[in-house]
Amino acid sequence: MPTSIRLTPETEARLDVLAASTGRTKAFYLREIIEQGLPELEEYYLAADVLERVRKGKEATYSSSDVRKELGLDD
Repeated sequence: MPTSIRLTPETEARLDVLAASTGRTKAFYLREIIEQGLPELEEYYLAADVLERVRKGKEATYSSSDVRKELGLDD
């Protein structure tokens, strides 16, 4: 799927140097950056969304004592 992004001139220059130095394309490095960075971004933003729901009382929460009791970990 073709996608277009705007980079700062500094970032594009760094990408140009990297691509020229290694013989790989800028597209290769952009794919690498996205594929390696996407899991971290997903984790961060999805966790932030859950935290916001917790703060608004829209997400169920459980105390550690309730969880331990439910799992049969307390005497």
